[in-house]
Amino acid sequence: MEQDKPCKVQKHINEHEYFMNEALKEAKKAYKKDETPIGAVIVKDGNIIARAHNEKEQKIDATLHAEMTAIRKASKKLATWRLNECDMYVTLEPCAMCAGALIQSRVGRLFIGTADPKAGAVGSVIDVLSVDKFNHKVEVTYGILEEKCSSILKDFFKELRARKKAKNN
Repeated sequence: MEQDKPCKVQKHINEHEYFMNEALKEAKKAYKKDETPIGAVIVKDGNIIARAHNEKEQKIDATLHAEMTAIRKASKKLATWRLNECDMYVTLEPCAMCAGALIQSRVGRLFIGTADPKAGAVGSVIDVLSVDKFNHKVEVTYGILEEKCSSILKDFFKELRARKKAKNN
């Protein structure tokens, strides 16, 4: 298993862009594995404590979204399931499962690269995080490196469609 090392933010660049670029590095790893290119990092006190990307195709497990794996890794590193003082940066808006996991793990802030109009559960299709009855609120910010986060997904699916078309011809 890849060891996560603390990673201090370089002060000369925007903090949010720095961490979203790190999430994009994870998305690129997924792309190379023919997984939907979504990446996530969890940050505590200016350090990346967990990083992950989608692996559900490779490991045949529908729960292996980038967010879920990052939460597991962060919880293990901190020896607690409570991630109150942690921020998550994710390249694509979380689905309902991942939004629920953000509430359950008590992540403090969520930074999203781009919206998911087909399955997004943080405002696009539904908004799980805005339900008042939940006992934890996650602060959400959209649009960090939106163009880059959107482009990697568009490129992936364009390439996937082209391969399927070539295979069928």
